[in-house]
Amino acid sequence: MKLASRVGQVTPSLTLAIAAKAKAMKADGIDVCSFSAGEPDFDTPAHIKAASKQALDEGKTKYGPAAGEPKLRAAIANKLRHQNNLDYDTQNVIVTNGGKQSLFNLMLALIEVGDEVIIPAPYWL
Repeated sequence: MKLASRVGQVTPSLTLAIAAKAKAMKADGIDVCSFSAGEPDFDTPAHIKAASKQALDEGKTKYGPAAGEPKLRAAIANKLRHQNNLDYDTQNVIVTNGGKQSLFNLMLALIEVGDEVIIPAPYWL
């Protein structure tokens, strides 16, 4: 099978390369604060683990809605309202699988082919 020519332009993730470098530096005893991969430095809280297990036990193993589960979107809107004084309707909240997916969706929604985009440095790799 012949792959598309653009496949040859794919390079390894710089984010993961920087994360690996930070991990190696930490292993060498260097005090590092890494701003690479968006991995928290703490374990998943117990109530989230329990809710995940419960969802699996209830058979919630299929794809959810593209914009995210309605209850989660409502909880996020509620959190924004009460903790951040930001008033968003649930329909204005979209849940993605990570920051890069959010940025990708945003670019697809806002940018047309041929538009000029200015990305200031430093930027997310």
